[in-house]
Amino acid sequence: MRLYNTLTRREEEFAPAADGQVRMYTCGLTVYARGHIGNFRTFVALDVLRRALRHQEGYGMRHVMNFTDVDDRTILESQKAGLPLR
Repeated sequence: MRLYNTLTRREEEFAPAADGQVRMYTCGLTVYARGHIGNFRTFVALDVLRRALRHQEGYGMRHVMNFTDVDDRTILESQKAGLPLR
C-alpha cells in the first residue's frame, strides 16, 4: 500500500515500524458544538484506512483515538450558553 507522506511530500510504500503490527494514534472530536459532516468525515476516512491495513494488507492493529471533552472552545461555548461544564 502506498500512502502520501506529508512530511516528505511524496507517496511512499507503507511499512509498519514493528513487524506486522500497525500502531495508529488519531485525534478525534473536540466536543464543543453539534457534530457536522466535517467531524464525521474524519471517522469514516480513518475507519477505511484501518480496515484496509487490517484486512487487505493483513497487519495487526492497535488504534487509539483521543476525544477532547474540555478545552478552551468547550469552556467558551458553555459560558456563552450559561451552562456549567459538569
